[in-house]
Amino acid sequence: MKLQNTALLMALFLLFSCQNNKEQRLMENAKDAKKKETIFNNINKGWAFNANPINPASQGLVTMWPEWRGFLLELNNKPKSTIGAFQKKSKELSKKVAELNNNIPMAYNKPEIKSRIAVLISKINSLNLFINLDEIPDDKVVALVLEINVQLRSLQNQLDEIVRKSTIPKEEGESDLIQMLDTSRAIPTR
Repeated sequence: MKLQNTALLMALFLLFSCQNNKEQRLMENAKDAKKKETIFNNINKGWAFNANPINPASQGLVTMWPEWRGFLLELNNKPKSTIGAFQKKSKELSKKVAELNNNIPMAYNKPEIKSRIAVLISKINSLNLFINLDEIPDDKVVALVLEINVQLRSLQNQLDEIVRKSTIPKEEGESDLIQMLDTSRAIPTR
């Protein structure tokens, strides 16, 4: 009789403990789903890139530089459905921004532009890293979107600066003076 009572007691204990685990898992899943929905909403609100060319120089490059055009088009397309869509978009942005170093138009193939592209690449790669983590830091993702907008504006302003400098006429004899200042062309002294 003691053995039957003990067995019955153990069976009841197992039955109730299994039900508690199921309830606990359901509560944890609900909490996790709510947290993911909050993260998605925060990222969805903060995912606003300013991909429109802000000056004539960057507008002109849209037609001449296919990588630039592709990058701006990719920035304009905002994912809508899930966090997975944002993750795919960030991977695609990483690919597109890395292509900016290819075929830079000759007039803009300068260290100033290359350095700004490098900063833009690192910011977008950081965005890709943060959005693909298991625990997505949504505040960092939104902050990175703002930083990318600042760097994009900086790149476009530098493009405009190069165009503006190229339109300034040189004074008479200025090219000769620049040649004389070039130390690689100097006459060696004995």
